[in-house]
Amino acid sequence: MPQEKYLDCIEACNRCGNECTHCANACLNEDEVKMMTRCIALDRDCAALCRTASMLMSADSEFAPDICRVCAEACRACAEECRQHDVQHCQRCADACEKCAMECEKMAMAHID
Repeated sequence: MPQEKYLDCIEACNRCGNECTHCANACLNEDEVKMMTRCIALDRDCAALCRTASMLMSADSEFAPDICRVCAEACRACAEECRQHDVQHCQRCADACEKCAMECEKMAMAHID
């Protein structure tokens, strides 16, 4: 199965997508929700890209490396934003984003011609 070679990255993307979705939801329940606006937006973008990257890797798509490069950028931005908020859901999200960014960068670099 072609997706086996991407398994670590697929799993990191799935975990990150789930953490980002949870973080966005939890941010909406914070007292100072207005201060969480950028975090919520990045969480949503990151989750969408993670899920797309996972699906494309599972299908062994020729577009997977390009999406993984963009996904890594989104994950880095999301992690940076989440690190600024001293709440557990943001810190867990940042951890997942950093791991996912690393896996996506490795995957994308493996496909440079």
